[in-house]
Amino acid sequence: MKIHLPEKVKNIIQTIENAGFYAYAVGGCVRDSILLKEPEDWDITTSATPAEVKSLFRRTFDTGLKHGTVTVLIGMENFEVTTYRIDGIYEDKRRPAEVTYTNSLADDLKRRDFTINAMAYNDRDGLIDLYDGLNDIKNKIIRCVGEAGERFSEDALRLMRAVRFSAQLGFLIEEKTKQAINDKASDLNHISAERIRVELVKLITSPHPEFLRVAYEAGLTAQFFPEFDACMQTGQKHPHHCYSVGEHIINAMKAVPADKVLRLAMMFHDIAKPLTKSVNQKTGNDSFKGHSEKGAEMARKIMRRLKFDNDTTDKVCRLVLYHDYDIDKGLPSDNLCVYPEPKIAEKYVRRAIARIGEDIYPLYLKVHKADILAQSDFLKAEKLAYLAELNRVYQKVKEKKQCVTLKDLAVSGNDLILAGIPQGKKIGKTLNALLEDVIDNPEHNNREYLLGVARKG
Repeated sequence: MKIHLPEKVKNIIQTIENAGFYAYAVGGCVRDSILLKEPEDWDITTSATPAEVKSLFRRTFDTGLKHGTVTVLIGMENFEVTTYRIDGIYEDKRRPAEVTYTNSLADDLKRRDFTINAMAYNDRDGLIDLYDGLNDIKNKIIRCVGEAGERFSEDALRLMRAVRFSAQLGFLIEEKTKQAINDKASDLNHISAERIRVELVKLITSPHPEFLRVAYEAGLTAQFFPEFDACMQTGQKHPHHCYSVGEHIINAMKAVPADKVLRLAMMFHDIAKPLTKSVNQKTGNDSFKGHSEKGAEMARKIMRRLKFDNDTTDKVCRLVLYHDYDIDKGLPSDNLCVYPEPKIAEKYVRRAIARIGEDIYPLYLKVHKADILAQSDFLKAEKLAYLAELNRVYQKVKEKKQCVTLKDLAVSGNDLILAGIPQGKKIGKTLNALLEDVIDNPEHNNREYLLGVARKG
């Protein structure tokens, strides 16, 4: 098999080989090349020690000398070069306490996680595939190198990586590997929230976010996201629904683009339903009153627990809060409503943009649509027609560049102070009152009119 190596990778390998050592591209870059994907980075493994690697290149820096890794800089690109090694005892279920350098490529490949990541390549020797990774790629299988339980005992993050790779590649997890994940699921508690978050985001933004179900079935979500387990175990008896809460969430994630904020919003949008569920004694249908507000609160706590950044957390929580926003009433709806004939006044859309946030309103429309698509067929055509009208009116409001935020208001706080409005809380209240006026009456957004209204108090 011939793999096209970038010239800079060839240069590094040739430089090391010319010095009497062995060197190969290894791991994910080999896997992705076989899959005809563009590798994100190129890692190199070598029989040369870190000190010997550093002596061969003009520009290097130490990135992981403890584990045998040196970064070589060529132009503006970085390449990690790691010495063949045998790992010592994994005391923390994440990293070996020590490593021992070896002259054996076979020993180095033996310590890697999955067969598809345990292949090496250079132009001289071609593909080195000691664990049948190529065949597993052809058969679309995720399989541990050697004994699965040992690989997961060494590094518990591999439990999440197995599911994440299966989601990204659309591969199935081999039975012994899957059983070992179930057996070792509780070891995930030894892994930091940050590392779990990274794998979770990669999983749900993959082509197969529905593989979150695999993580649930393997007992992994119970370790870091038990709220999702509760959703998987909560039914929804209602004409508008055909899935459990958890299955609805999974189908809603599939219905939005592979964007981090959108997929997270769908993952969390009904997260509070297990806690807010009640049964209507007359109809026997389930109700989830207040689940949007409670869901936004829960999403924020969970995202903080998983160490998400503030910007992502804020956007996701606002989308959860407003995911079933009732445009006509101007308030979050407690129940799925039967939409009227599509006819929406522009002022209601302007109010919605102001409340939800101009920055995420286009995302809200995608979230709303995904929520509908993941429901039953009951009134689905009517709901989608209503949503199409909502989007049409939104585009019209946007084209007119109508004021929906304080920054677009024709007067500022300083203007009000100069007009004699007392400083303090009254400035904010006055600005918000003027904005409400302008949202209902766009023609009022002119300086003279607004200052006149402000002076009258």
